[in-house]
Amino acid sequence: MNCPPHPEQAGNTHRVTVLPPDAQGARRVRCDGIDLGRAYGPADVREFLRRAGLDLDDVTADGGDIIEWRGGGPADWHPDRG
Repeated sequence: MNCPPHPEQAGNTHRVTVLPPDAQGARRVRCDGIDLGRAYGPADVREFLRRAGLDLDDVTADGGDIIEWRGGGPADWHPDRG
């Protein structure tokens, strides 16, 4: 699965969204609105990005300008308590 370039966006600003943890602690990962899957940790997020064709050399540990983390950052993987 490829995450195609987004011509309207300059650079890679927040192309990937990691949603808050669900009841099992998994987080949905989306690239430009395309669902890439459920991640159970940062390694899963990186694997989804690799499969989507994004250059992992451009991704810092916190996601930098590429990843928007919702419901906590890259260290937050606790199940939803809501």
